[in-house]
Amino acid sequence: MQPATPAPEAEGDVHKPPRADLHDALGWIALGVAVLVGSLTMDRLEQQHINPYTVPGLLPGLLGIAMILLGGVLWVRSWRRGAHEQAHQPANALQREQQRRVWVVIALCVGYSVVLVGHGIPFWLSSTLYVTASILILQRMSRDPEERRLTPRTWGKALLIGAVSSVLTHVVFQELFLVRLP
Repeated sequence: MQPATPAPEAEGDVHKPPRADLHDALGWIALGVAVLVGSLTMDRLEQQHINPYTVPGLLPGLLGIAMILLGGVLWVRSWRRGAHEQAHQPANALQREQQRRVWVVIALCVGYSVVLVGHGIPFWLSSTLYVTASILILQRMSRDPEERRLTPRTWGKALLIGAVSSVLTHVVFQELFLVRLP
């Protein structure tokens, strides 16, 4: 069976080779399995007579299953496109820059979840610091020299976005979803 001819690419789009999709698929499947296992090991709160449809692990479990299924679809698609037949290509400069950004975002997320949240700092302040720092760091990594400049206006805008997003998140979870945040 011949692979379908890819659609013409829009200007600026970078077409990912099937092997890259295969690696991404395996990553999504692994993350989905981890989320599903984590949701299954959460306390079910049976002793408090909680409705089974509102247990804490239900939504994460469903999201984990969705990640596994969609990762599987991506894996099948990349396999059909010949991912298993291609030799590993070294990353070009653009791909290395993208990988660097992904690792920076992962480091920011881990720093937020491991260092900031749940260690005595109020949730809204932790989230404000995280969102503000993420905006500033990622803007500083921009390829456009004009965007890399961090002016007082840029700092103020990032701080405002960080504060508003963290307060909104805090209010929505505490007041609407009735979830106490750390």
